[in-house]
Amino acid sequence: MKILWVKSDFLHPTQGGGQIRTLETLKRLHQRHEIHFAALDLPQPRVGIGRSSDYSAKAYPVSHPVQRKSGPRYWAELATGLWTDLPVAMRRYRSHALLRQVETLTRQEKFDAIVCDFLASAANIPELDSAVLFQHNVESAIWKRHVEHAPTPWHRAYCHGQYERMFGYEASVCRAAKKIIAVSSADAQTMHSLYGASRVGCVPTGVDIEYFTPTGILTPAQDLVFLGAMDWRPNIDGLKWFVSRVLPLIRARRPDCSLAVVGRHPSAEVRGLARADRRIHVTGTVDDVRPYLWRSAVSIVPLRIGGGTRLKIYEAMAAKIPVVSTSVGAEGLDIRDGENIAIADSPQDFAERCVALLDDSVARQRMAQNAWETVSTCYSWQVVSRKFEQLLA
Repeated sequence: MKILWVKSDFLHPTQGGGQIRTLETLKRLHQRHEIHFAALDLPQPRVGIGRSSDYSAKAYPVSHPVQRKSGPRYWAELATGLWTDLPVAMRRYRSHALLRQVETLTRQEKFDAIVCDFLASAANIPELDSAVLFQHNVESAIWKRHVEHAPTPWHRAYCHGQYERMFGYEASVCRAAKKIIAVSSADAQTMHSLYGASRVGCVPTGVDIEYFTPTGILTPAQDLVFLGAMDWRPNIDGLKWFVSRVLPLIRARRPDCSLAVVGRHPSAEVRGLARADRRIHVTGTVDDVRPYLWRSAVSIVPLRIGGGTRLKIYEAMAAKIPVVSTSVGAEGLDIRDGENIAIADSPQDFAERCVALLDDSVARQRMAQNAWETVSTCYSWQVVSRKFEQLLA
């Protein structure tokens, strides 16, 4: 097939779950198909385009400024969300230049398939009824959870307004798209029931088994690890909840319990947690997350807000590290509580599951091995990309 892939950013440096999912899928498709990749030149101009040949035959970068999530300009951008119809999270990536580029490409080339990668790319595709929407999350569900967990009435009111805008926009895009590829059957069902989308398939989340599997037996250097982009609001919320509500309960039984927080661009709030507690280590961006997984006893995913599926869970499973997660953190994944993962939603239950694993090395090894067998058998990127290919065709 000859495929036009439209996205809001290039895929290097690869810093988030969505980028990883797209990159690993495209690398396999690139081996069998002709990929044309059109995207905004983000997150670091000219860096991503330099490695685009890893996953595409031709790339079309479009310059586009996007404000960092801090400072006066960003707050001014948020303020515009009070009166504009398009949600701020979508408006940030709308580009008339990319729209014209896609129009030109579809006139000049004959594509067998057009992929709209993420909802944020939809505004840059002129005819959505000819595009397959690759939907990594149900975006309105994320905003609904923002409303539920908003810290102040002002935050709640703002998030509710963005939720309503996102719901309407996502509904219109889902109904307009030629087909939708979701990342879990739960998301596919949600889009069908919420928006009346009738042409929805799903592909599971994958993981690079060979890359993450440790080559030997390592002794943990820290007790707990939290892996994820630390400029993403749901991760910040989940970490703060864990440190304030769960970690004191763990420390009551294991006073020296340590936590490594591994992920890009930690916010001031996240850095402040490390300054206040010498047993919390915040790394910032790292070249390789595997050593932090391999040298930890337990991986935690204490998310209360989110959508789609968390690659960090399958990465920990492939790294043979047991996982304790909330239900939200693990939704949409092939999990069996008590067998290949531990699920807990209250602070008391989360702390209990962490302590039980920290205290019992045999239980850790048993859960880790069960999890590894699950992902290695069913969720390699090669298997996932073949499923995506079938749905696209």
